[in-house]
Amino acid sequence: MEQWKKWEQALTEAVDTDYSYGLAKRMEEPRTNPVLGYRTAGSQAEFETGELLYREMKQLGLKEVHKDKIRVDSWDFHHAVLRFRDHQGKEHEFQLGAYQTDFHTEGFKEFSMVYLGRGTACQYENVDVKGKLVLIDINQREEWWINFPVYQAHLKGAAALIAVQDNGYGEIHETALNAQDIAGPMEAAAFSISQADAAVLKADMARRAGENQGEYGETRVLFDASSTVLKDQESYNIVGTIPGREKDSLILLSAHYDSYFSGFQDDNAAVAMMLGIARAILKTGYQPNKTLVFCALAAEEWGVVDSKYDWSAGAYEQVFTARPEWQGKVFADLNFELPAHAHGKRDGVRCTYEYASFMEDFVKRIRNIPAAYPEGIEVLYPIQTWSDDFSMAIAGIPSMVNEFSAGEFMETHYHSQFDNEEFYQEEVFRFHHEFYGKLVLAIDRSAAVPLDFGRLFGAVADSVDRKMCRKTGAQEEGLLQGLEKAGELAKTLYKAVQTINQRYEELLEQRNGTCAGMSGCVSADEEGLSAAGGGCRELEAACQELNRRLLGLFRKEQDYFVRLNWHDEVLFPQEAVGSNLQAIYKALECLRQGDAEGGLNAVYEIDNNRYAFLFDKEVFSYFTEYVLNQPADRLKWGAGRIVHHENLFELVASLKEKHQKAGGQTADLERERRALLKVAENQEQCYREDIQYMENSVGKLTALMEDCLKTIPDIKW
Repeated sequence: MEQWKKWEQALTEAVDTDYSYGLAKRMEEPRTNPVLGYRTAGSQAEFETGELLYREMKQLGLKEVHKDKIRVDSWDFHHAVLRFRDHQGKEHEFQLGAYQTDFHTEGFKEFSMVYLGRGTACQYENVDVKGKLVLIDINQREEWWINFPVYQAHLKGAAALIAVQDNGYGEIHETALNAQDIAGPMEAAAFSISQADAAVLKADMARRAGENQGEYGETRVLFDASSTVLKDQESYNIVGTIPGREKDSLILLSAHYDSYFSGFQDDNAAVAMMLGIARAILKTGYQPNKTLVFCALAAEEWGVVDSKYDWSAGAYEQVFTARPEWQGKVFADLNFELPAHAHGKRDGVRCTYEYASFMEDFVKRIRNIPAAYPEGIEVLYPIQTWSDDFSMAIAGIPSMVNEFSAGEFMETHYHSQFDNEEFYQEEVFRFHHEFYGKLVLAIDRSAAVPLDFGRLFGAVADSVDRKMCRKTGAQEEGLLQGLEKAGELAKTLYKAVQTINQRYEELLEQRNGTCAGMSGCVSADEEGLSAAGGGCRELEAACQELNRRLLGLFRKEQDYFVRLNWHDEVLFPQEAVGSNLQAIYKALECLRQGDAEGGLNAVYEIDNNRYAFLFDKEVFSYFTEYVLNQPADRLKWGAGRIVHHENLFELVASLKEKHQKAGGQTADLERERRALLKVAENQEQCYREDIQYMENSVGKLTALMEDCLKTIPDIKW
């Protein structure tokens, strides 16, 4: 280990956060909106930033620098400016943010504006919004996503919807604008406005209210906007390498270079850190065993029209279209997001189940943790859908990301103009350079991919609800027995992998750094390999088939076990149905007692039926069907991962009507109860089938593990 400690120390000394900070700032210069920034999917600003990164990779000395062409839907947001004269004659001009929709006024155009509270269906009753701008409040974090009220306004004939964040996001200041992915059709136009500017408009509309207009009246405004969406355009992911001795064994580092506003943390600093790590490794003279690949990804924030899964398009296209050959070769993807700010008192690495054991061992060795993390570092799993590492993982590339989603930054600064260098923490940025640089070195000294499938099988076992199995008649014993066998086999497999990698480290150390990475490494062809050197290469060659099978096993596990619910949470196949059934049983008991309100509260938790309470049927149906009945190439990483949906719109409508008529008293809900009983029967059948499916899948994965064990090389030498 002495040689590796020297390399780690050399890397620490080579880290230059001034370089990385400077690159992050340079990335802000190309912009689609000259006032607010934005560097959006397929735009000229994104292209110019990609060219900047292409030149930077070459200048750093990375090899094989190239641009991988991908196809995405593009968005160019140039401006949105609103002017109006209040009741006192004072003129106001507001800069607005935007969502990925197509809308052009061709200069300032006069509109009437109305304010409709939360923008739900009931607030359009007796209100004519045709050709008007609709102002609403929204809390996307705790209530519903922007696409629902936007499409509701569109169906009512509104020219565009303008949303003001009512907490949830952009909480840092009343002047904060916010941007998110639209997850809806391009023709339903949407923009965003700050709380401060919206308050001025609301005050004016309140003064204009009349007897027939309620609390708020209408006001006249001038609006000038240019927001352009084009389908199926070219963009580029920028790739460079530090070649290793093993050309077909790769370690991938990734971060995205599109952004909202200036995007200092999200994700300029991450791209800059990725290249800062590359720069530090090159500066040390380290010669990797595996080829290190550095990939700046386009179109992460958004990149596909009219899809619930419209983010991470660039990463998905990279590994499924541009470079599918990476599958089965990449030991790990280290993805970076918002790395120059502490998102809590404890730092974290979020990884796939299979990398958790390796990461926990690695984290134990880390010293000099900055004061920003008084509670140390934790390893979290599984990964989430928020970032590009999810697209990587489902392609069969084990992935991880620095934890960024749990801190208050996501509610305050994220996706606003306050994501800037004022909230830069150099000690955190430096620590992450060093931490993930050392992690690259640690993975590089693994001959076998360090995947522990035991964590996966343990998590599956924990997810099996025995009470639910008894209630539904699901036969879980075969699954649990299979999981126990699979878990034991996984322990044997991971122990063998650890033994291989321990021996590999010994062989690398015996070479006194020559083939472990020392500058001026003497090749075998020139002087002949020592016994230890020959052992290194022999062990690498002997592990090729094992690694192919391990990564194939990982990919199969992703196919078999990774599912999503309607809130984009990652879960196992039977868990969504199990959650539905818990709510269904609760609702049935309420309906039996004539409690419409209790029944509604329970039904609210079933699949996406909460939206049936708030929006017209056309809106609910649109955003249900576009998940269940749309081509996979539009659903990307979400295709086929939501199953067994129950559409309860009519039930909700009936219960709401009876609850209103009952005035809080008990009601006759027998018809609704019988309808829900049929839903329960269907979901119970789905649960039984899912448990059986899980048992069969565990059996298949067990057979694949047995095949892996057959390829374990003899390392007695």
